[in-house]
Amino acid sequence: MPTRHRDVLSATAGGQLTITKHPHGCLMVFPRPEWEKFRERIAALPMSAQWWKRVFLGNAMDVEMDGTGRILVSPELRAATGITRETLLLGMGNHFELWDKATYEAKEAEATQGEMPDVFQDFAF
Repeated sequence: MPTRHRDVLSATAGGQLTITKHPHGCLMVFPRPEWEKFRERIAALPMSAQWWKRVFLGNAMDVEMDGTGRILVSPELRAATGITRETLLLGMGNHFELWDKATYEAKEAEATQGEMPDVFQDFAF
């Protein structure tokens, strides 16, 4: 975990994190309090979302940062998302996304070559 996030995560979550799969091919890394909120929202979804509940909740793993801010990502989660050696950590507000670097770069290039989604039509930068 980068130093700029380590102190905040230690203070707000006691270094306790939860990691789970994201349908876009990365891992979501939540501080434990944010995971609890997310977990409740997912658990409240109707039966029609049962498979997605399994993806998010059934693959969740609790981890703890060590003294230097490192976390251990299970081999199962690394394999499921293609994470090998080089990774990229993105801050997404209430959670992080952990990507295999090459996968992220390919998906970002694909996204930026296309049109921006309509929801950005009236968005001011």
